[in-house]
Amino acid sequence: MKKSLVYTLLAFAAIIWGISFILTKQLFATEPHITVFIILTFRLLLATAVTIPTLLLFHKMERIQKGDLKWFLLLAFCEPFIYSICETSGVQLVSGSMASIVVATIPLFVPFGMAAAFKEKIRFTTLVGIVLSLIGLAVMLLLGGQGNLDANPIGLAWLFGAVAIAVFFTIALVKLVGRYKPFTITAYQNLFGCIYFIPFMLIFDGSQLPHLSYSFPMIAMLLVLGIFCSTLAYVFYNVGVKHLGATAACIFTNAIPIFSLIAALLIGQEQLTWSKPLGIVIVIFGVVLAQLPERHKK
Repeated sequence: MKKSLVYTLLAFAAIIWGISFILTKQLFATEPHITVFIILTFRLLLATAVTIPTLLLFHKMERIQKGDLKWFLLLAFCEPFIYSICETSGVQLVSGSMASIVVATIPLFVPFGMAAAFKEKIRFTTLVGIVLSLIGLAVMLLLGGQGNLDANPIGLAWLFGAVAIAVFFTIALVKLVGRYKPFTITAYQNLFGCIYFIPFMLIFDGSQLPHLSYSFPMIAMLLVLGIFCSTLAYVFYNVGVKHLGATAACIFTNAIPIFSLIAALLIGQEQLTWSKPLGIVIVIFGVVLAQLPERHKK
């Protein structure tokens, strides 16, 4: 596959994931009885209803090879199960743009996971990039430069938990991406994710199901989250990891906060303050610096 096409697919994944934060925030704002487990279960059910029948229809359903089931189970347990719980719980408590900028730091920590699992060397510029990105986050967390925390600390803790889980997800993905097609990986990821989520949703939040509006906006947002965010975006990202490697593909997640902020501003969900764009620029600069090829370091 041409690199230009791979880059285009990764860019689309970043756009889709950027919008997903805003849609999730909108669901919490418009559906008072909706919960984290309900959103994630419906999202994965819709995703599975698209991916599995599509593979079966075109006879592209690959069987899981002996010894790989544990990696698929780990992949789905990390993401979408634990990761989505952490991310969605965080989005419930902080703004969509703030959530996206925390998630954009994932590429900074992936090299540490790769070093532990595959003995890859951690570069000095990676450490510098982490420091710069943390400075950018600090700028975003300041309200008007007066030193007041502009985000719920519990929400931030949930989001950084998602960042940590994403590192384990990347390690599991690297184990599988060379042996299975990206669409197959996404299909099994969503299927096993459903199996994880359904019991929890029924036990803890089943009583809330009759109180949902099931309005057209609610269904439309869940469809977008399921088909685009949980299916197409992951397929595009898996293609990137397959052809460019995990570290290079992660770079494109840097753009997620930009699209989240634009979407939030367009629908009036947030107001533009000086700290948000400045913080985004600093974080993205730090992440890009951390991953520059050797020839560009100077």
